[in-house]
Amino acid sequence: MGVNLRGRNLLAIKDFTQDEILYLIRLSEQFKNLKLSGSPHDYLRGKNIVLLFEKTSTRTRCSFEVAGMDLGMGVTYLDPGSSQMGKKESIADTAKVLGRFYDGIEYRGFKQDLVEELAENAGVPVWNGLTDKWHPTQMIADMLTIKENFGRLKGLKFVYMGDCRNNMGNSLAVTCAKLGIDFVGCGPKSLWPEEDVRELAQEFAKENSSSVEFSEDVSYATKDADVIYTDIWVSMGEPEEVWQERIKLLHPYQVNKKVMANAKDSAIFMHCLPSFHDLKTSIGKEINDKFGKDYDLNGMEVSEEVFSSSQSKVFDEAENRMHTIKAIMYATLK
Repeated sequence: MGVNLRGRNLLAIKDFTQDEILYLIRLSEQFKNLKLSGSPHDYLRGKNIVLLFEKTSTRTRCSFEVAGMDLGMGVTYLDPGSSQMGKKESIADTAKVLGRFYDGIEYRGFKQDLVEELAENAGVPVWNGLTDKWHPTQMIADMLTIKENFGRLKGLKFVYMGDCRNNMGNSLAVTCAKLGIDFVGCGPKSLWPEEDVRELAQEFAKENSSSVEFSEDVSYATKDADVIYTDIWVSMGEPEEVWQERIKLLHPYQVNKKVMANAKDSAIFMHCLPSFHDLKTSIGKEINDKFGKDYDLNGMEVSEEVFSSSQSKVFDEAENRMHTIKAIMYATLK
């Protein structure tokens, strides 16, 4: 029996089976081929979606907008100042109104509870573009990128470096476990995922003959890795004073030439972006001015040497957001 996701929400990868995740990856490959060959695929003409953004984004917004337009849909973007959601109007009421106007709703913001409340009340598919706990749309893009490079997923070794208890660390541990990929989270123990997330990932890994572990030892964790992945050390919305503490904790976990040399020769580097890999951003320069005397921050979570190397697949990964979001919307709205 085929996979049918019509009418489903995408709130967290943990809610999807291995077959459903693999279906979305295969569908993404088909849409990528259509896009790159210039073949029209406006299969959802007449439908409309709304994008609710409490956190700004380049890739997520552009991916949803271009994907929606390619599929023939009308797209409305609402930034924090363009909606009364949670201010003059409750989340539930906002969801009920938007569900009558639109065929699908994307939300990118802070609390996972909020996107779940939207889904409970909207009556149309709701897609989580990022919350503080999960980042499911990024997961499909990441897995597509890995499959493109290795031709498979199961049996690979995936290492996530840095703050393992953020939405990316949580989501990657669970997604790898679901797909039979051996996952290692490498970072300070104080920044490992909450126990419920670790237990969930390990349960999925057991079901799929893979492993999930966490280590503070960079050399051990990255040995013979197929994929080395990292993210920025301070997430959007966190106060500036967090930087000093986070740099001290995470500087030993920077992805650099030495880390990549410890992985397999065929290993790839991935990052969900944006990245502080040089000093060409105002924040990167400001942080370096403040803390550079104590740490080499010409490249924070990843060195420029690795970021710009042939092993780096970050821009393929970024492009794949568009193709995979297209697949997610088509699968749930067709």
